[in-house]
Amino acid sequence: MKRLPLMRLLLSLLLLCHCSISLLAGNRIYAPEIKTLQAVVNDDWLSPAVMRLNSDDWLQVSFDELSHDDHRYIYRLQHCEVDWTPSDGLFETDWLEGFNDVVIDDFERSINTTVPYTHYQFTIPNDRCRPRLSGNYRLDIIDEESELVLAKVEFMINEQAMPLAAAITTNTDIDVNRSHQQLSFSLNYGHLSVTDPQQQLQTVVMQNNREDNLCRNVPYTSVSSYGLEWHHCRQLIFDGGNEYRKFEILDPSHPTMGIDRIIWDGQAYQAFPFLSEPRPNYIYDPDANGSFLIRNSDNREIDITCDYVWVNYRLRTDHGDPVIAGRWTIESPETYRMTYAPEQQLYTARILQKQGYYSYQYLGVPSEGNFYQTENSYQIYVYYKGIGERTWRLVAFNQFSIH
Repeated sequence: MKRLPLMRLLLSLLLLCHCSISLLAGNRIYAPEIKTLQAVVNDDWLSPAVMRLNSDDWLQVSFDELSHDDHRYIYRLQHCEVDWTPSDGLFETDWLEGFNDVVIDDFERSINTTVPYTHYQFTIPNDRCRPRLSGNYRLDIIDEESELVLAKVEFMINEQAMPLAAAITTNTDIDVNRSHQQLSFSLNYGHLSVTDPQQQLQTVVMQNNREDNLCRNVPYTSVSSYGLEWHHCRQLIFDGGNEYRKFEILDPSHPTMGIDRIIWDGQAYQAFPFLSEPRPNYIYDPDANGSFLIRNSDNREIDITCDYVWVNYRLRTDHGDPVIAGRWTIESPETYRMTYAPEQQLYTARILQKQGYYSYQYLGVPSEGNFYQTENSYQIYVYYKGIGERTWRLVAFNQFSIH
């Protein structure tokens, strides 16, 4: 117990590191023994974690702890503002029905895996805990004994009170059918009263759920008594990028999609995706825009029968600072930063991952290219604070893709 203050200090430094250079939105893992954190609404693993208020929607949160030891974990909810700071103007009873600091009592140990782990899961809402307001929510997973935050999940609850329509074109204000995609959208106030849009509304626009290129509060181009419109906004022009790379490990005994080879080194499985080369031209290849799905060949009891494999990434590029990025790259950022191996003239990274399908991209290198044909997904969030209200409500959400 005497080591706990030092552990808390180290954890605080790790949290600060994440906040300063993390690339993607949502979940974070702070403890090395925690792996494969997932937060999925209604089994839709391709979409962000957004539930509808007063609906039958449900959020499932799951993760693995790399041992068969006994632990007592709890989860703690916090309502947040648009910038994910805590909603200090609210009482907990304003936004939560039931209890906080709920024990995670649904867990199961892995079966016949080379890497032992315990799988934990729970759903929100449940009979002990039910959010009452729309907006942003942070969920901390905490070791009750040490009081350390091991991981966090960020999810949203949407009122869908303002109709929101959007469109995307490759005929942009920068170029035509070359390297970019441009968004336009319109917002109808619905039944809500908006007398000062600049003070009462906030917008967030994202490409593929990424934080590194999000647009916040882009000025609208027209206003009426019914709503707002955003057209020909230079801030809503996005690089087209390229299709995400992908692979799938269904059985560690042999390679499957995107895998060159898998070997057993005497202690662990080592998987080698095909060598990544520069892509000067666009090639159509459907992908999941950074999402991942845990599964195996048998597709039974996947939560506790999928093994962990060391995945060895290799990238041939002349220069840059490559970082592997996807919705699953939520541990310490250094985990995903590639290093140069001069003897191979390659950038490499070695990451422990659970069996399944993974899509990813390389950031920080010029070799991926920008193409207008790329199938990106876009997310638009609209927040509203009425006169006299104490917090921001999520009143509109739309997700759409270019095809």
